[in-house]
Amino acid sequence: MTEANQMIIAGIHAVATAAQITRTVQANLEAVITLTKDDRSPVTVADLAAQAVVALLLEEHLPDPADRLVVGEEDSGALQDESMKTVRDAVVSTVQQWRPSASEQDVLDAIDHCDHDGSAGGYWTLDPIDGTKGFLRNQQYAIALGRIEDGVVVHGVMGCPALPVSQDAPLDIPDPQGVLYAASRGEGAWEFAGCDPEADRLGIRARSLQEERPLQFCGSVEKAHSSRSDADRIAEHLGNVGEPVRIDSQCKYALVSRGQADAYLRLPTRKGYVEKIWDHAAGSIIAEEAGVTVTDIQGNPLDFSHGAGLHANRGVIAAVPALHGRLIESIKELGIGMEEEA
Repeated sequence: MTEANQMIIAGIHAVATAAQITRTVQANLEAVITLTKDDRSPVTVADLAAQAVVALLLEEHLPDPADRLVVGEEDSGALQDESMKTVRDAVVSTVQQWRPSASEQDVLDAIDHCDHDGSAGGYWTLDPIDGTKGFLRNQQYAIALGRIEDGVVVHGVMGCPALPVSQDAPLDIPDPQGVLYAASRGEGAWEFAGCDPEADRLGIRARSLQEERPLQFCGSVEKAHSSRSDADRIAEHLGNVGEPVRIDSQCKYALVSRGQADAYLRLPTRKGYVEKIWDHAAGSIIAEEAGVTVTDIQGNPLDFSHGAGLHANRGVIAAVPALHGRLIESIKELGIGMEEEA
């Protein structure tokens, strides 16, 4: 087995396992809230348990410590306070459902393993629960794991535990099986039904633009994540744009990648905001390998060589190739984002 194959296989198994345990937490939201007496605790439990599971499985599959460095979003600091004992116990118990032999210290150490600063030549970046509010609404979220080497994303795995495989199914009702997406640079993008790494993998491809069909954009449910007013201006400028699909998390990348939408717009909402690498690494490579063009709002490639932030970029546009250039031109003509350059 080549090193590249080892990497993507490790990533797929790690994310698939994390998808299983987070689905269990999401299915028992009320029970977790009752136990911890905290309305947001279920996402904390799922977030930290998923991070621990991914770290433990990368360690299991990749013997070289240099191959399992992770830039993560979370750490165990708050969990170690005695006031958080109930939540800490819930995190440990959730991990033990998968690995009964894991001790509390094993779990805390695994969470804190994801503390790399992005300075190495190669590392992973993880968002264990991307779309926390979607998770709490019992809707869409993703476990997103990307592998970055020399500033370029080379592997990506995205588990979407509540996303239906069928493109005819409603997106606001959690699917009991979900779906997993994976990609390796130059090798294409694949779909695994049921978040099952042993399922037959299906190649996915973005759809062709059809002028007679209204354009379909993906946007964030949360207004703070992308400027809706600017998206509306772009839609009006282009014309023939249907109602946007609003969905949480990097699942938006999946919808464009599998031909269910034409573009995902993430437009800056405030001056100086820097996108995080864990919010885009996995989704962007899956989209690119499915034939989607992914850049910032100025048409520049996403630059993952600046640690935890996309400091050289502003916003993200992921669109089918025939539409992407038109979107960038509309953004330029409308002066979107120009206020930061003044």
